[in-house]
Amino acid sequence: MSTHILAIDQGTTSTRAIAFDLAFEPRATAQIELKQYFPQPGWVEHDAEEIWSATLQVCRDVIAQVGGPANIAAIGITNQRETTIIWDRKTGAPVHKAIVWQDRRTSDTCAALREAGHEQRVQDTTGLLLDPYFSATKIAWILDSDANLRRRAEAGELAFGTVESFLIWRLTQGRVHASDITNASRTLLFDIGKRAWSDEMCALFRAPRALLPDVKPCDARFGETDAALFGAAIPITGAAGDQQAALYGHGCLKPGMAKATFGTGAFLVMNMGASPPRSSNRLLATVGYQTKDALAYALEGSIFSAGATMQWLRDGLKLIRTSADSEAIAVSLADNGGVYLVPAFAGLGAPQWNAEARGTIIGLTRDSRLDHIVRAGLEAVAYQTADLLDALRADGAPRIESLLVDGGLTANAWAMQFLADICGIEVARPAFQEVTALGAAKLAALGVGAATHTGESAGGMRWTPRISADSRSSAQAGWRMAVAAALAAAGSP
Repeated sequence: MSTHILAIDQGTTSTRAIAFDLAFEPRATAQIELKQYFPQPGWVEHDAEEIWSATLQVCRDVIAQVGGPANIAAIGITNQRETTIIWDRKTGAPVHKAIVWQDRRTSDTCAALREAGHEQRVQDTTGLLLDPYFSATKIAWILDSDANLRRRAEAGELAFGTVESFLIWRLTQGRVHASDITNASRTLLFDIGKRAWSDEMCALFRAPRALLPDVKPCDARFGETDAALFGAAIPITGAAGDQQAALYGHGCLKPGMAKATFGTGAFLVMNMGASPPRSSNRLLATVGYQTKDALAYALEGSIFSAGATMQWLRDGLKLIRTSADSEAIAVSLADNGGVYLVPAFAGLGAPQWNAEARGTIIGLTRDSRLDHIVRAGLEAVAYQTADLLDALRADGAPRIESLLVDGGLTANAWAMQFLADICGIEVARPAFQEVTALGAAKLAALGVGAATHTGESAGGMRWTPRISADSRSSAQAGWRMAVAAALAAAGSP
């Protein structure tokens, strides 16, 4: 009997594979860093062939560690969402570099559609807002970059997919063109109420219907890997976008449960139950997960820069040598010295959704030190998370008693305590931190009939608020002034 589930976690900065046993304990892992390309300011690309070669390598490494393909019962895939790949159906070759979710090249297109009055209809249909973050305008941009590409797309010669769809195509040697419902719901082309592609949205965004993959539940049998890749055919029985996989991995299977993942960006997602939610506060309504036996929608708030802020402080300003240095710096300071950093390097996500905003620092005095900027970068994550929680409450979501967290930044105990203080809630970090991969493994195990449990992750650390309501209010007032300054600089009220 096969004794492991292989999870592929293809992220923005790395590609990872983890083999879990059937009790969801990790038994083997491999990881390869992923290069990002920045051809122009605000443009972010990946090489899809590099993604594929890295995926092959980490899978082969992990399969070898657990004794070969006979010991893998199924594969689950989770991925950076919205990142857009278009490839040739005959050769499988990408026609352009992958345009990453962070990319802002279609800001003008989104603004024009907004000014033409389309946003409300888009939100009613897809649950999303008009923003270059999502896939649809990226698709149109690629097709418009070469007149021949649009002709070929309309003729059915090309295929579109987010990363999981591209990997499924490659893993099955082109036999399967499919996406899971969570990734489909992030394209601006998917009707989340009908749970089907929307011809209306395809027409609005000029995305030929012939490009699109079949959409399946998260625990569907997506196909089998070609036997030549790993030495035997392995079923692919799970797929979900990274934030939805983390929601499932944390065991947020009841309405009102929420998780926050602090990776390159940060994403707060709350399970809202079996009916599509509607947000009046610029949160995103999305499919949380769908399995054979369950359906959950979610409300999500997206922060574009979390771990990326630490990377900027390290690699751009060179204020720290490692991300871990930021904790020691923050602990050494009595307060932030009145310094606030708004890390709008690629615009602001929820609840502002301003693609033109840029990074802003306010409150500098002669007493300010570089250390204050480092601490302000950590604090910004907590302030942005609190903004998202406020938006959730304004949309009628139940108050969160405990926020489940994962991601690299959660290793910073000072940042997690500050998060609890500013949000005024308990913050809980499970013992096992690769919750996104865990979610993919749980879905794949469910799909192949090998799931033993899918409940909430156990163990770990908890932080509870320590500051007064007045101190929290004062700190947040300074943050709101900083955001107002960033928006004013971008020409927004």
